[in-house]
Amino acid sequence: MGARMWIAGWPVFRQLAGPDASGRGAAVKSGVAAANRPRTATADRVVKSVCPYCAVGCGQNVYVQDGKVTQVEGDPDSPVSRGRLCPKGSASLQLTTGDARQYRVLYRRPGGAGWERLGLDQAMDMIADRVIGARRAGWQQEQDGTRTRRTMGIASLGGATLDNEENYLIKKLFTALGAIQIENQARI
Repeated sequence: MGARMWIAGWPVFRQLAGPDASGRGAAVKSGVAAANRPRTATADRVVKSVCPYCAVGCGQNVYVQDGKVTQVEGDPDSPVSRGRLCPKGSASLQLTTGDARQYRVLYRRPGGAGWERLGLDQAMDMIADRVIGARRAGWQQEQDGTRTRRTMGIASLGGATLDNEENYLIKKLFTALGAIQIENQARI
């Protein structure tokens, strides 16, 4: 490469000698930059989502390629976040693709020193048994002579990113169990 070619490849020279005097277009593009493609260019589809971390509910665009999440970015159409995400929201791709993600149920027995693997059916049965046990242990048929038929052994605190439909179903489930302590983070 001669000196003339080297100078012609220099962005300042291209800016001064070419039509891009402001230096905001072709003058400042290198060959490497011109070959770059957006990380989202190969996605098959974009799924609208909500960030799972806090109560703000920032909108996310989840880019999917071949059935796998490849990128998560802020949704510019979201009236809440207008395309912006905090550092945790920006890193939410790791929720689906991170090396630390667990795909098996782990259980540590009371007083145990280590984790053991459980089958999903066994874990669900354990959860159901504990819900039924807590309901039974906290059941109040009456309080101060007034019929209550409720349980004080179960409570629910929902996250603010739940939508109205999810909150409705949670309320119906816990009410059917006899729980009266049902709240949502958005109201607190």
